[in-house]
Amino acid sequence: MSEMTNSPSVSVIVPVFNEEENLPILQAQLSDALSGLNYEIIFVDDGSLDGTAERIEAAPNIRLIRFEKNAGQSAAIFAGLKAARGATVVLIDGDLQNDPADIPKLLAEIGRGADLVCGYRAERRDTLVKRGTSWIANAVRSRFTKDGVRDTGCTLKAMRRECVGALVPFKGMHRFIPALVKAAGYRLMEIPVNHRPRRFGESKYGLGNRAVRATIDMFGVRWLLSRQLKYKIREP
Repeated sequence: MSEMTNSPSVSVIVPVFNEEENLPILQAQLSDALSGLNYEIIFVDDGSLDGTAERIEAAPNIRLIRFEKNAGQSAAIFAGLKAARGATVVLIDGDLQNDPADIPKLLAEIGRGADLVCGYRAERRDTLVKRGTSWIANAVRSRFTKDGVRDTGCTLKAMRRECVGALVPFKGMHRFIPALVKAAGYRLMEIPVNHRPRRFGESKYGLGNRAVRATIDMFGVRWLLSRQLKYKIREP
């Protein structure tokens, strides 16, 4: 484990809900992927009903935020982002489908000047129905929000911590991080990342709660972006 300082260079935020079987494996993989870096990992337990929190191995650079009850993925991500102390923050799912081995690639692009690096799942390990509905949702969302991102459903992202100020906390926010960050004037890019089949547990998000809620959120974000304040200070 890396030694903890007051200002780690990287903060990794992991939203988790009922992932007790995945946590020990994920924590070991994150440790390997982040070897040599000064980092912290912030697990945000979104009101798990199993032993998720108890399966997290304590260490100086491991932090745990526990919700009293389930508040949703966006709330967990936002809470983790607000608590992060690193100059760069990384988002990764807790279900082992995102590969921690991809994190150095995302960090390398931040080092080359990107403000937000979004992973996209070039070969998804999901059901045909899930892949199809995700493709349609991404196409519609990208057209309406003009974020230019092909796979906003991929949680694996890295961003400079100042990008967090562009986010607005609302249910469904996690799907629109690229749109909000890009609209604030930050530089965004995508890279392909590995996607793995789920080994333990069940998906927390079904077709019904994805499609309807995402559509409502999309129109809300489009309205919000259309109402942005745009001005420049005149030089004396």
